[in-house]
Amino acid sequence: MSLGVPSFAPDGRQLSPGEVWEETTSAPKQQEWREDLNVLLICPDCREVPPNLVENFSRGDTVCGDCGRVLSERNLDFRSEWRTFSNDDQGNDDPSRIGDAANPLLHGSQLHTEIAFGDASNRHRELSRAQNKSNQDKTNKSLSAAYASISHLCEQHSMNKVIAESAKLLYKMTDDGKLFKGKSQDAVIAGCIFIACRQHGYGRSFREIYKLTRVSKKEIGRTFKILEAYINKKKKEQDGPKAAGSGAVINAGNFNLTKATTASELIGRACSRLQIGKLEMIAKDCANKVNTLGVAAGRSPLSITGAVLFLVSHLMGSPKSPKEIGAVVDVSDGTIRTAYKLMYARLDEIVEPAWIEKGGDKSRVPVA
Repeated sequence: MSLGVPSFAPDGRQLSPGEVWEETTSAPKQQEWREDLNVLLICPDCREVPPNLVENFSRGDTVCGDCGRVLSERNLDFRSEWRTFSNDDQGNDDPSRIGDAANPLLHGSQLHTEIAFGDASNRHRELSRAQNKSNQDKTNKSLSAAYASISHLCEQHSMNKVIAESAKLLYKMTDDGKLFKGKSQDAVIAGCIFIACRQHGYGRSFREIYKLTRVSKKEIGRTFKILEAYINKKKKEQDGPKAAGSGAVINAGNFNLTKATTASELIGRACSRLQIGKLEMIAKDCANKVNTLGVAAGRSPLSITGAVLFLVSHLMGSPKSPKEIGAVVDVSDGTIRTAYKLMYARLDEIVEPAWIEKGGDKSRVPVA
């Protein structure tokens, strides 16, 4: 079958080669050939106007949707190809011809080529190892390892993706400034996660970060102090007259370090572990009331959290001992009792009538 497609005039008559139909006259006129965009491509068999044409981009054909006649073949598709096949994990074969966007958390344009192991043959392995040895971009490898560690730690302890991304931004900021050159990577990661949690109202104490990363509280505190001073310095630089047009990818002004971890941010997880989740809202209100009144001024958030849970659990009829609370909050029962004495002295100011209406009873509260 011939695939040449004839052109037709609006009255249905087939034009001979070289003829162009003009609307001003009913007769064809011989003239120099040029592409006429007014000529309508229709199926010579169906002759429907408007035509029902189907473009098969995978084969490059234009087909009549009614009779199936191929009107043109091997057409070029000039549209952008944004499709990726990376999710169809078929032997690590990714036929995508677009590639990922540049990662602002890494250095350079990231347009280098990597040799994969392929079918795990010896030749593929040798080529991959040879390329890794010759690759001079060690900085990105270190950053990628740190980012993977941050993602793993955050996922392991149910921290959302926003916290993980903020911690990665902080780590990139410290790497650009050469702030912790020679310092343990784990300590820097611990400090970045601590600040990211505080930034997004997901308060974590030094002890909780210690359990998360196994970095000592003293080391986390040192890292936090250095990071705090550096971020405040970057804020002043970015707010200054030279900040305009600097093109900084990471804005230090996005991090608010003045927001300290409060007891109300720690109470939610403690109530869940003690299986008294129904008292969480009352406990948070009590913690806010204690901070507002300044009852336990100078005490750590963990001590206030333990004392508040001890008070609220007895007040609402679900008593928990200081030892049980201390095991969850990571403070000693003696510390909880000391903070509780300060609260008991001003019990009438702390307890609200709404709590009594919900089943609270002051007579249940132990005498300090």
